[in-house]
Amino acid sequence: MLIVQHISKGDTVMRRWLKLSVAMALTASMAAGCSGGGTQPQAGSKPADSGKEADPLSEKIGITIMAPAYEGGGWPDKHPVIDELNKKLNIDLKIQWVPSDNYNEKMGVMAASNSFPDVFRLDINDFLKWRDKGVFLDVKPLLSSYPNLTKYLSQEALEIGNPKGKIFALPNYTPETRETLLIRKDWLEKLNLKPPTTLDELYNVAKAFAKNDPDGNGKDDTIGYTFAISNNRSFSRSADPIRFAFGLANEWKDSGGSLIPWQTQTKELKDFLSYLHKMYAEGILDKDFALNKGQDPDFKFEANKVGFVDVPATNIYSSGLPNLKKIVPNADVIQLAPPKGPTGLQGNTTYAVTNKVVINAKIDKKKQDRIMMLMDYMLSDEGNKLIKFGVEGTHYKKNGDKYEKLDAQDKDRPFLISYWLFRRFDPLTTIKLWDDQEMVKKVTALFDENKKYAVVNKGAGLYSETFAKSGASLDQKLMGEMVKVIIGEQPVDAIDKAVEDWKKGGGDKIIAEINEQYKNSK
Repeated sequence: MLIVQHISKGDTVMRRWLKLSVAMALTASMAAGCSGGGTQPQAGSKPADSGKEADPLSEKIGITIMAPAYEGGGWPDKHPVIDELNKKLNIDLKIQWVPSDNYNEKMGVMAASNSFPDVFRLDINDFLKWRDKGVFLDVKPLLSSYPNLTKYLSQEALEIGNPKGKIFALPNYTPETRETLLIRKDWLEKLNLKPPTTLDELYNVAKAFAKNDPDGNGKDDTIGYTFAISNNRSFSRSADPIRFAFGLANEWKDSGGSLIPWQTQTKELKDFLSYLHKMYAEGILDKDFALNKGQDPDFKFEANKVGFVDVPATNIYSSGLPNLKKIVPNADVIQLAPPKGPTGLQGNTTYAVTNKVVINAKIDKKKQDRIMMLMDYMLSDEGNKLIKFGVEGTHYKKNGDKYEKLDAQDKDRPFLISYWLFRRFDPLTTIKLWDDQEMVKKVTALFDENKKYAVVNKGAGLYSETFAKSGASLDQKLMGEMVKVIIGEQPVDAIDKAVEDWKKGGGDKIIAEINEQYKNSK
């Protein structure tokens, strides 16, 4: 926890932000898995080892899955999609949905008590920490027997985080370039402004949005630009178009054959923070940026308070713009290319597909094979349709050449296993059969444009034990100093010492550990 002796300008924001800063480090002991039994099936692909059984589905097999649950929680034990999977594959599927805020803690408890489920999702850090301890099944020898797993998953993502020649996990897909920078078209027109293409132009447009009453209500209640501080340690996606314009890395970048993290890019950090400080000092940057939670910038856009938003391409037409139109019926948006920085750099938020779905190596081979069949079926045309849209006749119906959503769709949320566990590599994975096709074309165009500005994280899939233990606290301390610079509590040159403290506190060791792995991965 940072302690500030003297706070003047920005006192309220800084004090409240510091009170929110908490250590995020997670420790968990490791032990080997659990037991089970079963047989191996066939559904849309060839079984890995069917032996001499005439019917590989003749024996019912119990399968346990653990996945994180987000807003609204997971399914009840009795659910139409589970019933369909059970019937199709002759399994008894049990899914444990764990609240996302407690998921890592739950994983640690399971590791300590030797009680892993048969299948579970985990983040890249836990995967890398436990990868070589004999817990996860190497699925590479089996993939050739399950064609959907190679057809609909990226080979690059299959290899991320794995040693050469082995695949200990299947990727949990997130569209790599889903985040889309958009601006209020109606606000631009009202103020007779052009869409910004550079950082200077973005600054001027944001200033006009903050000062010139774009909502026309006669009040000084609009915000020029906003973002959030994620977990008190990093800038949220809304800041990325500005960060990347100054040349800051998306976590790690290659420089002369070695990797460097954004935390040590002192010059770029100073330029970036100076830009934000100027916005803050002139009342353009959201005064509560340091207090915003993850989706607060999105909610402020939907509340007609800010004219820029950076959201998943599939969200703007399904929720962001419709919610805004409830307040401003004639509101509209256009996509922006990320602004160009002083040297012409520009970039969008880009994700590496690093979350993993693993199979417990300690369960018997029959159960392992049946699980592979389940995963393969989920990516087949039939299975993909089931886990995206639900059960036909229950969650939707077909009328001629069109589809209609039924009431049970909203109640059952049949897509959760696709969203939160496992799905095809398809950026339109959240698009529904009954969605307006003009909207689908618009979303596709957003994704196509986003691809042009991808900024790749060169350190994706590399593990640092020091970062796992100390990275959160180091980043929080650095973020505390950066917030003080933005709100004017510290001069921008204070970043020199903050970066050195980060390096001396463990950052140099993190860089060495990551680069050792980077060298060995080539």
